[in-house]
Amino acid sequence: MEKGHNIQIYLIILFLASILVISNNLPALAHKVIIFAWVEGDTIFTESKFSGGKEAINSQVIVFDREGKQLLEGKTNNKGEFSFKIPKLTDLRIVLNAGMGHKAEWTILESEIKESSGILGSRRTAESSQPIAVGLSKEEIKELIEESLDRKLRPIVRMITESQSKGPSVTEIVGGIGYIFGLMGVAIYFRNRGRKR
Repeated sequence: MEKGHNIQIYLIILFLASILVISNNLPALAHKVIIFAWVEGDTIFTESKFSGGKEAINSQVIVFDREGKQLLEGKTNNKGEFSFKIPKLTDLRIVLNAGMGHKAEWTILESEIKESSGILGSRRTAESSQPIAVGLSKEEIKELIEESLDRKLRPIVRMITESQSKGPSVTEIVGGIGYIFGLMGVAIYFRNRGRKR
């Protein structure tokens, strides 16, 4: 009877230790939040999500300039999106506050804003307002398309790279603990069965 009582105490301690490990890892793994942003014309668009894919709804978004001065503030919609007109020609640091200490940020460089909003090409556009009767070759068209795609896909590639999490997932942690409990249950079953015989 004493040995059976010791096994029960051991199982309770193991169970409590497992809960402690899970509770320490859950906030870091299950609630990691990400934000990514891109420029289209004179507008910056953002999308915010938790690591499981759930949208960060009604979350605070604050935009800072290069020097750390707050330029504007807003909230994400029911799709986790927030957009705003470019407030200033500078590097923009976009900070997401999704509550309970879950924060993420994204930086859009001034060069990206100039490139996407056409500020760099405004002089060229003014100079080339006269119609030009020169056609583009297939290679030039291909190059223009590739440049445009690279510019549009750059934020998505950065988001994928930054969102790759290191370490085990919540599912793996819970599965591992369940596996340990299963093995312990089988061992106790065979041990008690052997005693009865």
